Amino acid sequence: MATPTAPPTQAKVQLDHGVRRDVNRISLLFTGVGAIIGSGWLFGALYASQIAGPAAILSWIIGAIMIMLIGFVYAELSVMFPVVGGIIRFPHYSFGSFASFSSGWISWLAAAAVTPIEVLATMQYAYPYASWLMVESDGEYLVHGAGWFVAIGLMALYSGINVLGVRLFAYLNNILVWWKLAVIVLVIVVLFAAEFNPGNLTDFGGFMPSGAGAIFTAIPAAGIAFSYLGFRNGVEFAGETNNPQRNVPFALIGSVVITAVIYVLLQISFITGLPERLLGNGWENLEFAENAGPLAGLALTLGVAWMAFLLRVDAVISPADTGLIYAGVTTRLSYANARNDNAPQALTKLNSKGVPWVSILLMFVVGCFFFLPFPAWSKFIGFISSAFAVSFAPGCLVVGALRRQLPDQERPFRLPAGDLIPVLAFIASGLLVFWSGWSINEKMLIGLLTGYVVFVIYHVTTKHDTPPVDFKSGSWFPIWLAGLMVLSYFGDMDANAEAAASLLNGGDGVLGIGTGSLVVAVWSVAMYFYAIAVRLPARRAAAYIEKTPTDAPTTAG
Repeated sequence: MATPTAPPTQAKVQLDHGVRRDVNRISLLFTGVGAIIGSGWLFGALYASQIAGPAAILSWIIGAIMIMLIGFVYAELSVMFPVVGGIIRFPHYSFGSFASFSSGWISWLAAAAVTPIEVLATMQYAYPYASWLMVESDGEYLVHGAGWFVAIGLMALYSGINVLGVRLFAYLNNILVWWKLAVIVLVIVVLFAAEFNPGNLTDFGGFMPSGAGAIFTAIPAAGIAFSYLGFRNGVEFAGETNNPQRNVPFALIGSVVITAVIYVLLQISFITGLPERLLGNGWENLEFAENAGPLAGLALTLGVAWMAFLLRVDAVISPADTGLIYAGVTTRLSYANARNDNAPQALTKLNSKGVPWVSILLMFVVGCFFFLPFPAWSKFIGFISSAFAVSFAPGCLVVGALRRQLPDQERPFRLPAGDLIPVLAFIASGLLVFWSGWSINEKMLIGLLTGYVVFVIYHVTTKHDTPPVDFKSGSWFPIWLAGLMVLSYFGDMDANAEAAASLLNGGDGVLGIGTGSLVVAVWSVAMYFYAIAVRLPARRAAAYIEKTPTDAPTTAG
């Protein structure tokens, strides 16, 4: 009688073949810093002030803490498995194909929207000098006429640079990030020096003129969460760095810490640098004559014309760098989906530079289509923040599941306190979705349901064997998200200060922001342990880990 073999306690980990490992420690850090300091810093200070007033300072701090928790989770996973497109591939290891596709599709969709949004940011700041690029409509700046050719041309430029290889990409990104850091630090110093009105922190409705709820509403609505989400690039490029055990945690955590300090100082300098006459109608009505660029508008108001010009130059460089980074990220996500066998294998084809060129072509085409439903910068923000929050959530569960599936797996970077940090990170993901409001989440839900149609079509029409769907192990995803959508619907959290204040005081929504957030936290904890309960057996998890990274993609000439 055969003796049953014990389930494996660890799996053999191999890296992706064919990709170049040309990203060093500083370059990996700068992929995160460069993505975080994109268009968000050009607009976020104004939008956060309009929603939360001086309390926007707290919004940046709380947002950084929430994203840091998620970053800690992915630091443990990315060091264990330094593969390309880890945010998509990690859920496959613990929960199978359905869960990995669910998070992978929405992650890819959100990433594909970032490069177009950076193009729009560049064009919006250029609008005062080239009004033919856009047309103003109800306070929004929409792509118009010949501006469409410029938008598509910029998409082609970012895509083309990525095709030339990760070494060139890293080199250009390092230069651009040093420029961006220098400019944003200079802006902070100049704003403090030009005008400093500490009374602005309390004199116009108090520190929290719209109530505590507005602090949380501003995190997704003002682009704060969107700004910090660039930390993920340390995960996506983990398979292309030369020392992942050292470089990945340094990049993930370091990028959030550095930029959080910068953003908080920028918000303070912006608030205290405002002339008092601009606040007479309340924070929600704060605006400048040059609406196309709030920081440039403030610089001109303060008589610092040279800084306004510098900001115009940086308004091309900062979004361009972030667009360049996310063009690379999006291609690695579609590559990872294909490596999980949830997308056509053509997406894994690499050129001679080790770059998935078919994935880049797909990113370019889909990115251009995003200009149609979201032709303005502000229209993108909530959608991207909510979608990314959904895509980050599975990693929090994977940490807990793998500790039970493969307890002896080597973990060069291991989080302390058992399930505590993964649970808190999972709650943070759910809160970011809830705070985005139903008007945003319904669009994200439509995007996800469209993905499920694609998933079914792919599995029905593909001519080769695909992995098991593993719906039971991935069932937590639709259940968790359905619960969040119900809470979001009854929370009725429109992304503006008045709604946030009324909800906190029991306004039109069934769930106020405080009560709703508490329910989201309880729901998240329950779903965390449900997902752990339905995880794949240890042997299946080990098999996926050993198989998916080692299927070497084909190389195009």
